[in-house]
Amino acid sequence: MLLLWVSVVAASALGAPAPGAGEQGRGAAKAPNVVLVVSDSFDGRLTFHPGSQVVKLPFINFMKARGTSFLNAYTNSPICCPSRAAMWSGLFTHLTESWNNFKGLDSNYTTWMDVMERHGYRTQKFGKLDYTSGHHSISNRVEAWTRDVAFLLRQEGRPMVNLIPNRTKVRVMEKDWENTDKAVNWLRKEAINYTEPFVLYLGLNLPHAYPSPSFGENFGSSTFHTSLYWLEKVSHDDIKIPKWSPLSEMHPVDYYSSYTKNCTGRFTEKEIKNIRAFYYAMCAETDAMLGEIILALRQLDLLQKTIVIYSSDHGELAMEHRQFYKMSMYEASAHVPLLMMGPGIKANLQVSNVISLVDIYPTMLDIAGIPLPQNLSGYSLLPLSSETFMNEHEVKNLHPPWILSEFHGCNVNASTYMLRTNHWKYIAYSDGTSVLPQLFDLSSDPDELTNVAVKFPEITYSLDQKLRSIINYPKVSASVHQYNKEQFIKWKQSIGQNYSKVIANLRWHQDWQKEPRKYENAVDQWLKTHANLRAV
Repeated sequence: MLLLWVSVVAASALGAPAPGAGEQGRGAAKAPNVVLVVSDSFDGRLTFHPGSQVVKLPFINFMKARGTSFLNAYTNSPICCPSRAAMWSGLFTHLTESWNNFKGLDSNYTTWMDVMERHGYRTQKFGKLDYTSGHHSISNRVEAWTRDVAFLLRQEGRPMVNLIPNRTKVRVMEKDWENTDKAVNWLRKEAINYTEPFVLYLGLNLPHAYPSPSFGENFGSSTFHTSLYWLEKVSHDDIKIPKWSPLSEMHPVDYYSSYTKNCTGRFTEKEIKNIRAFYYAMCAETDAMLGEIILALRQLDLLQKTIVIYSSDHGELAMEHRQFYKMSMYEASAHVPLLMMGPGIKANLQVSNVISLVDIYPTMLDIAGIPLPQNLSGYSLLPLSSETFMNEHEVKNLHPPWILSEFHGCNVNASTYMLRTNHWKYIAYSDGTSVLPQLFDLSSDPDELTNVAVKFPEITYSLDQKLRSIINYPKVSASVHQYNKEQFIKWKQSIGQNYSKVIANLRWHQDWQKEPRKYENAVDQWLKTHANLRAV
C-alpha cells in the first residue's frame, strides 16, 4: 500500500500544476487552510543535495518540487521543549525562559494557534506538543540543574541499534502512526465539512531515538530502531563516516558532551555506519507519515486550498563530532528542515536566507491575514516564499541576515549561544571569557572541524559584539546558573535524607554509585560558591 501511495503522489507531482499557478495570490476573502507537521530530531541537511541522496524521501521531495525549501533553517534551542516553546511563542529562548527540557511555556500561554482560532480558524492538534512545563524526567531536570558542578558523569547509555528483520513491517513507531491516522481521519470526517479555514498540527516523535529498556551497562541508552523495510530505503554506499577530532584536541564543552553521552569510548566504523543507517531509515518512516497527510489532502481536494509546512524541533548528530542526540550547535543538531507548499507559495524555490523556528509564529499569522504583534522575535517567511517576490534584491531585507540559537540544558556544561550569519557560525559560551568561543567558516569547512576563532580575531570580535547587541548573554548565563541552583536546592530539600540514594539511581548511576561521597562533595562545593550571583 505504501508503494502505491508513493507512486500516486509522485505522479501527481509531475502531472499537476504548481500550487497557485495562474492565481494572483490567495485574496483577502478566503484565507487558506494550514497544515503544520513537525517531527523530532530530523537533520535539515537531508532535505537538500547532497544529504538527500543517502535516503529516499519521496514526500519531502514532493514538497520541494511543489513549494519552497529553506536551505538554512535552524532551531532556536537544540532540544525538544525549549525549541518548541520558541516555535509556539515566536520568542527566543531567553525570553520564554525555557531553560531545559522540563521548563517550557506556561500551560495557558497564547500560541499562534490560539490567535488563529480567535480569528475564525477551526483548529486541531495531534501528537507530540512538548512546549509546556513538566513533561520530562527527574534525571533530565537534575542533569540540567547540576551541569556546572565540577564532575563528569555519564548521563546516557551507549547508543545502540535494533533491527526488526521484516521486509513488510511498515509501522514501526506505532504511536506516531496512530496520531497520523487521527489527523487523516479528522481531515476526512471534520475538516472537509468546514466552511471556515482550518489549521491542523501533527507532532511526530520520529526520528528521535528510542529509550532502551535494557539494564546494566546500557541502561537508558538510546536505540536507533527500525525494520528491514525502511533500512532498504537507505543507500549504504552514500553514508558518510564523520571525521572525529582526537579527544585531547576537542573543545572542552564538546568533550564534556561526548563524555556525558557515553561516546568517548571506542566505536568501530561498522557501529557508526549502522547508527547512521538506522537513523536515516527512521527518517524515511517519518517521510511516509508526512505523505499520509499530503495524500489525504489531495484525495479530499484540499491540497490546492492548503498551505503545508514541514519542519522539526532540532536535528540529530548521529555520531558526528563523537556524539549522538542534539544539545549542540553543530549543523547536524541545529540545522532543521523547513518546507512550505500551497496557494501563493512559489514552486521549486530554494531560499538560502538564514531563518529559524521563531519565524513560524509570524508566518502562521501572516497566512491568516492577522496583524503581527510587535514583540515577536521572528519574521514571516511568506515574503521569502511568495510568488509575488521574484527579485533577489527585494527579498534581502525581509529577514535579518542572522539567527540566534541558545542552549541551557543537560549534557552541556555551559550556556551556549550561536549566531549564524551568511557563511559564519559563531558560538559563545557562559560569560564569554571563561570558555573559549568557536568560529566556523561553513563555506570552506561544512563539517565544522576547524575552529578559526583565533585565526580571525577581527571577525570573532565583530560577531561577538553583534551577538551581545541581540542578547546580553553573560547576564542570561548568570540567571540560568542561579535558576539551576535554586531549583536543585528545592529538589534536594524535598528529598531530605534520601538525597544521595535518589540521585545515585538517576541515569548516571554507573558513576555515582562507585564514589558517592566524591560527588556529594562536588555538589556541596558548587552550592557554596557564587552564592549570590543575582546580586552581582
